[in-house]
Amino acid sequence: MTNALGIFDKQNALLPYIIAGPLLRKVTPDQIALWLVTSEPLKGSFHFYQEQELVTQIDSASINQSIQVGKSAFINLIEYRPEHSLSTDTWFSYDLECEVRGEIQNLKSLLPHLVYPGEERPKFALKTKLDQVLHGSCRKPHYASEDALLRVDQVLESSKDDIESRPALLMMSGDQIYADDVAGPMLSAIHQTLDLLGLAPELIEGATVKNSAELYKSEHCYYEREELLPQTPAGQDLADRFFAGAEKPIFTADTAHNHLITLAEMLAMYFLVWSPQLWRHISLNAGEVSDKYIDRYLDEQREIDLFVNGLPDVQRALAQIPVYMIFDDHDITDDWNLTRGWEEAAYSHPFSRSIIGNALLGYWLCQGWGNAPDKFPQQWMDLIQQDAIADRGAVRNDLITQVLEFEAWSYCLNTSPKLVVLDTRTRRWWSESSGAKPSGLMDWEALSELQQELIGEDAVLLVSPAPIFGMKLIETVQRIFTYFGHALMVDAENWMAHAGSANVILNIFRHPKTPQNFVILSGDVHYSFAYDIKIRFRKNSPDIWQITCSGLKNEFPHALLNLFDKMNRWLYGSRSPLNWFTKRRRMQIRSRIPEGMPAKRVFNGSGVGLVKLNQVGEPTEVTVLKAQGGDISFPYRKPKSRS
Repeated sequence: MTNALGIFDKQNALLPYIIAGPLLRKVTPDQIALWLVTSEPLKGSFHFYQEQELVTQIDSASINQSIQVGKSAFINLIEYRPEHSLSTDTWFSYDLECEVRGEIQNLKSLLPHLVYPGEERPKFALKTKLDQVLHGSCRKPHYASEDALLRVDQVLESSKDDIESRPALLMMSGDQIYADDVAGPMLSAIHQTLDLLGLAPELIEGATVKNSAELYKSEHCYYEREELLPQTPAGQDLADRFFAGAEKPIFTADTAHNHLITLAEMLAMYFLVWSPQLWRHISLNAGEVSDKYIDRYLDEQREIDLFVNGLPDVQRALAQIPVYMIFDDHDITDDWNLTRGWEEAAYSHPFSRSIIGNALLGYWLCQGWGNAPDKFPQQWMDLIQQDAIADRGAVRNDLITQVLEFEAWSYCLNTSPKLVVLDTRTRRWWSESSGAKPSGLMDWEALSELQQELIGEDAVLLVSPAPIFGMKLIETVQRIFTYFGHALMVDAENWMAHAGSANVILNIFRHPKTPQNFVILSGDVHYSFAYDIKIRFRKNSPDIWQITCSGLKNEFPHALLNLFDKMNRWLYGSRSPLNWFTKRRRMQIRSRIPEGMPAKRVFNGSGVGLVKLNQVGEPTEVTVLKAQGGDISFPYRKPKSRS
């Protein structure tokens, strides 16, 4: 079997046909999108069922867009557009019958674990009424906690025969991967994946290694990637700006020493964090690692092993529910576009620019494409194919330029309430006074477009990766560090850090033509909380709920968060005069108390959020499904009357 990149060798014949996925992505009455990665060109037919009745059978070639990214790696997006709108509040299922080495196999025969007991195919509920929504962010594979996506699988299995209890969708609100914080064993698995799939090599500009082959063979590839930068006096300064974690420079994660660099590395990580297939062909050993990092490597390997054990259930869950995603910084790099100075430094050097561009390309191919397939230009698909088989330097630079200039990563769904997902990363509002001050999370033009999306709606489910209303004490600490020019040291990425964006977003809430009910879903912060918000001194204030669940597999340092939570309650209680010195002084914000935790206002633990909404878009239940089992509820508290 041959293709544009050459001939499949004998090892490829042993690869699984499906490498990653299928992930069920955009689901509306008029469009069904399915994402998967195959080791061979996808050949076969797509079968679609309503209840148990076959609705259609279509040659997959007629509805599939495929992008070849390696000798044995094809990213596919199957889009089914029915002739007539599909019924809502109805069970549907799908199947693929594929020609695999001369034999026809369906999804259940290829992936027996993909379906729940008693089912023949992956099954999902098509809901345009968002009565229940799962949400979460921040899934770091080597973090020492359980994976909360396993709770999603449990929820779906328990509701497989009860459409009323089935959540309408899963919203993943950022940091689906950590491109800037990669464990040594994960990096080893990534490099084995490159060889297994023949992922396309690339040139590297601005570093001491000239191409990806030199990078992977370098003695500094593991835990020392900062050493691969130019070793000149000017280059040493560049190394300080790129990787010196304590100084918070361009690549600011303290663990950026294994930062992914090439597009092939980015893609391999996506394939490895969502599906177990490739792990069966990977053998983790510390042979590539210097002796001084062995202990760290082995500690990380224990967590990676536990993570991989749960991937079959994760793969099953992501095939059974519509999944929507949006990036946050770690999908690209820590503190991505936090300040004007950061942007000017990062995009002016070819090495950092290509790393950011490769990460954004990986996001498009593995996340963004399925959110809104119609938004992305065909030219990108043509260029990525040329990049795989032609002049990788010029073509890749052209493609990266286009991706970095793209301004349509946000998207909406015409559900009830309307789902509006914000891009808070690529359209920042720069500080005019200093390049070291935090940028606004959205600029004036982007916020104006948001307001137009909201006008006339009765209710909205607004997804902002960073909470719009966060913990005031942490925001104060960030403001102090920002005043002294150290915004990057404390990740000063909150909506209130920039006066322009803060005033505009708060004015949107106060506008008489925007929705009466705002539910804001957020992640980013690595802890969970819920606020009830009203506008002061207004009789017909909209109802606003800030609901944050973070992370799926990550947590905030426990002792530090306990201190912040306690001090925040002391200093910024509902009647504290300090509230009048914040940008939110015209907002009345009441924290919900986690059930069974009377002395706290936050929950610090890995989990996935579950929000239940009533007919008018008000949250009736706010819950965190803990990764280790059990639930934490954030019940509504009736305000005390005042004399």
